[in-house]
Parts: sequence; C-alpha cells; structure tokens
Amino acid sequence: MAAHQYLIFETAGGFCGIAWNDVDITRFQLPTKSAGSTERLLRRRLAEAERGTPPAEIWEAVEAVKRYFAGEAVDFSRFRLDLEGQDDFFREIYAAARRIGWGHTTTYGAIAKELGAGPQAARDVGQAMAKNPVALIIPCHRVLAAGGRIGGFSAPGGSTSKARMLELEGVRLTPPEPAQQSLGF
Repeated sequence: MAAHQYLIFETAGGFCGIAWNDVDITRFQLPTKSAGSTERLLRRRLAEAERGTPPAEIWEAVEAVKRYFAGEAVDFSRFRLDLEGQDDFFREIYAAARRIGWGHTTTYGAIAKELGAGPQAARDVGQAMAKNPVALIIPCHRVLAAGGRIGGFSAPGGSTSKARMLELEGVRLTPPEPAQQSLGF
C-alpha cells in the first residue's frame, strides 16, 4: 500500500482535507468549522497518513475546491483518483456520478438504470454514495432520493450540507406539491 499524505486547507465553506498517495487522490474531507475537526475526520479513515506538501496536481485540486466553495462552477472529473479497495460495481457507480455536471442532479435509481441494473440496485447506489471516499470530487451531493427528495448525506452537517452545496450550484430543492389540494377553508 502506498503511503498517504494529507493537507488541511481553508475554503469559503470551512476547512477541507485532501489525502493522496504516490498514485492519486485517495480521500477528500468536506468542510467543517475547524482545521482540527477536519483533520480528525480525515485521519479517522487514514490513521497512518502524514501531513505533506502536495504535488502540482493536488495543489490544482485544492485550488479547484476553493473556487467551488467560492461559488464558481468547477468540473472535478479531470482529477485522478485511487479507488483501491472499492468493488467493481461501486467504481462504475462513482464513474457515473462523476459525469453529473455542476448544477445538475440525478437519482439513485437513475444511476442504477444507467448502469443496466434493476431498481433494487438503487440501494447499492445509495451505499456507494454513503461510502464515497472523495465526496465533492465524486459529486455524491448531486445524487438524490426518489422523487427528487434530498435523501441522506454522511458528511458533516448531513442533508443540510448537501442542500447548501446544491444551492451553491443553483439547484433549488422545493418540497413536493401535496397530493391533495386544500379546499381553501
């Protein structure tokens, strides 16, 4: 296994963390309010990682994340990821999620269908999103539950953070219209 290094950095959204090895980006930590919290969350999954000075491509990813949280449309699909340890179906799911552009959303079921899997695979898509090691770079926040509902989000702040990220991209999630109309009393 390649040695991991990491960097904690500040954005307009809070403190983020990125980890890499000699292959590519291995982990990304969505923002928290403090550098210490972000570092603890990142190291919880990469205990052996050490602080490091990022190579050029990692610096480019850091700058892209800063631009993202400043409200600029950013495409993260060019950044190389090391998804070692992920099963093949999760890798397919992550590849599909990476094709979802800024300001667009899809659903767990739509990704399952795109991959040629039945509707029962929507749960697998949800599991892959929950275990996404590089949230934002693989934009799991753009994947919604059935009916366009927000669904879960395992990052700090939960579904509130997911909604804020989507709002940053211009996506407005509105509650569904009631099935029954009021009589106006």
